[in-house]
Amino acid sequence: MRKIVLASAIAVSALGLAACSETTEENAEDTTESMAADTEANLEAASEEMEEAADETAAAADEATTEAEAELEGETETEAAAD
Repeated sequence: MRKIVLASAIAVSALGLAACSETTEENAEDTTESMAADTEANLEAASEEMEEAADETAAAADEATTEAEAELEGETETEAAAD
């Protein structure tokens, strides 16, 4: 009788651990998918910010070049930009 009770207790414990393990795996998978989605969104946002900063830098460099050319050539900025 003791052996049957002990075997039953072991079986119930094993099933409980297996069920817990499956739930843990599902939760881990959900967490991983969520992290991947967050990472992708953050990379896209960073990429957009970098493109905007590059465009602003290029525009500022063009403006500075035009100003310098106008200063050196004795022209207006409009004339220097037309060159």
